[in-house]
Amino acid sequence: AGKRKREALPPGKGKRARTGPSAAEAEAAPAGAPQEYSIPPPVSQGKWKNKERVLIFSSRGINFRTRHLMQDLRTLMPHSKADTKMDRKDQLFVINEVCEMKNCNKCIFFEAKKKQDLYMWLSNTPQGPSAKFLVQNVHTLAELKMTGNCLRGSRPLLSFDPIFDKEPHYAVLKELFIQIFSTPQYHPKSQPFVDHVFTFTVTDERIWFRNYQIIEEDASLVEIGPRFVLNLIKIFQGSFGGPTLYENPHYQSPNMHRRLIRLSVAAKFREKQHVKEVQKEKKKASKILVKEDPTEVVFETPAEEKPVEIQLVKPESTPIVKDKKKLRKIQRKKQKKLFRTE
Repeated sequence: AGKRKREALPPGKGKRARTGPSAAEAEAAPAGAPQEYSIPPPVSQGKWKNKERVLIFSSRGINFRTRHLMQDLRTLMPHSKADTKMDRKDQLFVINEVCEMKNCNKCIFFEAKKKQDLYMWLSNTPQGPSAKFLVQNVHTLAELKMTGNCLRGSRPLLSFDPIFDKEPHYAVLKELFIQIFSTPQYHPKSQPFVDHVFTFTVTDERIWFRNYQIIEEDASLVEIGPRFVLNLIKIFQGSFGGPTLYENPHYQSPNMHRRLIRLSVAAKFREKQHVKEVQKEKKKASKILVKEDPTEVVFETPAEEKPVEIQLVKPESTPIVKDKKKLRKIQRKKQKKLFRTE
C-alpha cells in the first residue's frame, strides 16, 4: 500500500468548519460527553462604498508638539494614511502626485516655517478646492490628560456652528471638513460604534476644534482631545494653488504680529529716554530767584519774650549709673552727709 503524504486528504474531501451538533447526534451522544460549537464569521452589515482615504503628513522642521498632533489625528481617523516628511525645497503641487501614488483623494499637510509657525493645508486632490490655515494653541492627547476616552477606530459625529450655513466660504469649509474628518461607513478599520463628537466652533474669526466623548444618552460630554485653533488665511480653487476664492481680511501674519510687539517695546523705551533727557535739561537750566512776597509776614505772630537768666553756679554733675542698687547707695550717702552737716 502506498504511503499517504502528511496532512493529505483523499480526493473529494476537504476541511469543513465545525458546526453545532444536530438534534439526532445530540440524542445519540452520551450525557457526559463535551459538546463542540463554532462561532460563525461576522456578517458585514453593508458594503464599503465611500472609499475616502486621507493622507496625513508634514514637511521637515516641525517640532515635537506638531508631530504628536499629527499622530493623534491618525489615531482618530482610521481611514488615514501616513507618508515620509516632504523636503522644503519641493513645491506644494508635488503633494498631488504623492496622494495619487498613495491612492488618497484627501490630504492634510502640516507646513512648518521658521521652526515656530505652523500652517495646515486641507485639500481635495487633485481637483480642489484647498484651504490654508494658521494653527494656534495646539494641545495634544498626551499633554492634556483629559478624563474622556473613546474606542479606537469608532466613527465620530460632526457638530458645526450655525454660522457655517450662513456664510459661503464657511459652507465650502464645512463640506471639506465633512469629507476629510468623517470616517466612511463600513470601513474595514473602523468600528460600528459612535461614541465621540468632533466640534467645529467659530469664535473670534477663528475655527476652534474640540473632541468630546458621549457618555450618556442625554448628550453629556467629556473632552478627550486634542484641541487646536484654525485661523483661515485663503481658500484656493485648485489643490495647493490656483485662483483665490476667499481671503480672510482679519488675518494677521505671525511676522507682522511679532513686528508690532517689537515696535511697542521700542516705543516704550524711546519714551523713557525722552523723559530722562527732559529731566537733565531741567537740572542744567539756570535757577530763577523768586522775589520775596511782602504778604508772607501778615500771618506771623511774634512769640513772647522770656527773661534772660544767667546761671553763675556750675550745675552739679549727676553720675551716670546703670545699676539701680548702686544709684540708691549713692543717694543714701548724700542724705547722710547732709544730715551730719545739719
